[in-house]
Amino acid sequence: MKKTFVTLLALAFTAANACSAFAAGPAGFARGLTSTSAVSFISEKGTIIPPFAQVLFCAQNPAECRDNNGLSVLALTDKDMLQLKDVNNSVNRTMIGRNDPRNELNGDVWKVNVRSGDCEDFALTKRSRLMAMGWSSRALRIATAYTPSGEGHAVLVVRTDKGDLVLDNRKSSIKNWRDTDLRWDKIQSDTDPYVWYRL
Repeated sequence: MKKTFVTLLALAFTAANACSAFAAGPAGFARGLTSTSAVSFISEKGTIIPPFAQVLFCAQNPAECRDNNGLSVLALTDKDMLQLKDVNNSVNRTMIGRNDPRNELNGDVWKVNVRSGDCEDFALTKRSRLMAMGWSSRALRIATAYTPSGEGHAVLVVRTDKGDLVLDNRKSSIKNWRDTDLRWDKIQSDTDPYVWYRL
């Protein structure tokens, strides 16, 4: 495990950061998505190097990156949807949006449960709060994407029997992935935080 972590750390260091390196993203990005007759999910392609800042985050916060062996797809009840809305609105309302300093790991440091931060800090805080309420870690994954302006972005994706739902710090509403304005880049594995997939 330690050897795998060191290898991933070395590989990730050479890769682009999740949020800070996205600003100059490609003009056209395949959405990499699939659908079924009633429900659609984001479709994972091949594995990809995880964001370097995420590898460091997991090394420093192992409890936030552990697999709690829950379900990968949640049966979403009205109560669950209310919890999602409450957590999304609470974090969006109380956290102050602020980019990481440029001199700190190329401006990309992932943090959780902080008063201010950038996109991935919002996503990690929402994930942490939902896990504390008993939600399955396997259904709560961080995904990276591009906004319409080409800026790198990170969100929390919740996999449910209604499809993949997106909790975004730019929006108060929770949307199905197909209804967002994002161009998808990559997403965490549901069982291993050190494995990421292309989208």
